[in-house]
Amino acid sequence: MTTPETRPGTTPPPAPTALITGAGSGIGRAVALALAGAGWSVVLAGRRADALEETARLAERSGDGPEGPAALCVTADVTRPDQVDALFAAARARFGRLDLLFNNAGTFGPPVPLEELAYDDWRTVVDTNLTGAFLCAQAAFRAMKEQDPRGGRIINNGSVSAHTPRPHSVAYTATKHAMTGLTKSLSLDGRPYDIACGQIDIGNAATEMTGRMQTGILQADGSTAVEPVMDAADVARTVLHMAQLPLGANVQFATVMATAMPYIGRG
Repeated sequence: MTTPETRPGTTPPPAPTALITGAGSGIGRAVALALAGAGWSVVLAGRRADALEETARLAERSGDGPEGPAALCVTADVTRPDQVDALFAAARARFGRLDLLFNNAGTFGPPVPLEELAYDDWRTVVDTNLTGAFLCAQAAFRAMKEQDPRGGRIINNGSVSAHTPRPHSVAYTATKHAMTGLTKSLSLDGRPYDIACGQIDIGNAATEMTGRMQTGILQADGSTAVEPVMDAADVARTVLHMAQLPLGANVQFATVMATAMPYIGRG
């Protein structure tokens, strides 16, 4: 969604608004900075207020104008329906509309054999990765259907694990496969309301979550190996491309990964 040029003497159109979950670090922060640098207003959601404020400071420096793009920080746990409702209400109150939701918040869970995975750890991963994404998508749907002009875009953060699992990743892998089903359903149900939905499947972006890949991680053959990673900014550029498309066009699924990671041929 690009911002049209403004003729001299006319009021510039408002910047498009994006809401990013898990915006305090990693891919969420990188995407927030890419969007802000392209002139978007950003709503930064996460559980750590200090991390969100740091993202906001970086985002406000990334714009071309003297004040930088607008950034709103909202602490929220996406597994809590009441907090998700408050998050989206705050976004609408500040910016009046929502053009993009980047459903990014997620967790891997402990990398233990399936038989040792505790029920509470399973629930934490499912509640965060799947239920949290659903709750945010539902709130975005409601906002995008009601606003004028109607419509918007949802981009879900999947994973290469939506296609091929790692060892000891049953909860994460199951939720990322489910994310693909969520993306397809949102894409179909959004058609009558000009709501587009796509998914970006990411492999080995360098973040806090993937730190162990750079020191050695379990492979399918039982060995341990260091894996190549890529800069999270490379992911952010792809999300920005998806976000800037007109609503009549959609990247349904995209895979962005470290070129030499053991994904093609994994297993």
